[in-house]
Amino acid sequence: MRSLRQQILFSLITSLLLLATSFILIFGSHMQERAISAAIIKAQSDLATCTEIIDLQYPGDWKVENGSLFKGKKEIAFNNNLVDYLSTLTGDTVTVFLNDTRVATTVRSSDGERALGTKVSDVVAQKVLKNGEVFLGEANVVGETYQTAYEPIRDAYGNIVGMFYVGISRSYTKDLIVNSLWQTAAIGGGITLLVGILAWLFVEKVIIRPLRNITLGTRDLATGHVTEKVDISGPKEIGELASAFNQMIERLENVTKGLENQTEIPEKGQEIGIENQVEVTETGHTSEISPEETCFEQAVLIEAQNTFIEHERYLSEHKLPKGLNKETLKQITHFFVDQQGFVSAEEVAEGVKLTRVTVRRYLEFLEERGLLTSKLKYGTVGRPVRIWSTKENLD
Repeated sequence: MRSLRQQILFSLITSLLLLATSFILIFGSHMQERAISAAIIKAQSDLATCTEIIDLQYPGDWKVENGSLFKGKKEIAFNNNLVDYLSTLTGDTVTVFLNDTRVATTVRSSDGERALGTKVSDVVAQKVLKNGEVFLGEANVVGETYQTAYEPIRDAYGNIVGMFYVGISRSYTKDLIVNSLWQTAAIGGGITLLVGILAWLFVEKVIIRPLRNITLGTRDLATGHVTEKVDISGPKEIGELASAFNQMIERLENVTKGLENQTEIPEKGQEIGIENQVEVTETGHTSEISPEETCFEQAVLIEAQNTFIEHERYLSEHKLPKGLNKETLKQITHFFVDQQGFVSAEEVAEGVKLTRVTVRRYLEFLEERGLLTSKLKYGTVGRPVRIWSTKENLD
């Protein structure tokens, strides 16, 4: 069965991963729309830039002569230097159409050659050549999808004689989306990691650590050790649990004091009972104490005496200071068998599952008996920490 620490950590990591994944998916969908819009805006801007450059370099009207397309006196058909120059400036694919046929282009066909002589799609031809409108959006360009901008080319009489095209390949929008997602994932991952660490530190301090202290205190009680009250501030539920634990400590202390008082009473009772019995015998007033009462008192005194004798025998055999337990002492000494070098009281407490206060009493007892040795460990900040080791482990 997984511990509460593991369950909380698993739930926290799962929630943060789901949140981060959902955020990336939503943001990715939004970025895809933004990337397409940005590509269309770029194509529209590049289209205006290219037509302006052509008008500046080649003054005059567009016209068709001898089945070829001219701009002023300059023949544009098969002028690949022009479209290559414009493509270099914009980073787009550029094409000049005579009617619906490519006569100068940077678009390549599947064999790597310029796609001269190929036709525009019917959708674009309908809107640009027949309706005389500008086409903006996705279009099939020689078998590939581009974000495109087409505008009609008109002669001096307003007749449509061709089209001018710029296109942005899907790889551009794809790269834009991927780069944005990577940046988002890096930022989101950093924020998620930071939130996760802060949340875990909060859970560790407010929930896990108080529960661990109460658990260790309960184990101290279960092994017969008197533990200290816990001083825990936190959520209401944890505070109520700590309060109940402290009430249990108070109750057990009262019970222990009551048992100690009962141990002392039989000794006094035994003396009083004997004196009364002697007094009755000497004075001869036997009618004041019945034989049944005398037998009962004697039985109580014998039982109390036996209990006291057993208690003395236990102390003489074990010879442990008050508050120390033989089984716990064995547990701590066995812990040091597998240790190399020095360890702190907190590390020992973690290993034997007891509180640090209880473990420290045993460590000091073992050091007094010469079984352990200790020294202070100084850190860069804070107070020094006392650490212990068996003399056999000292090199």
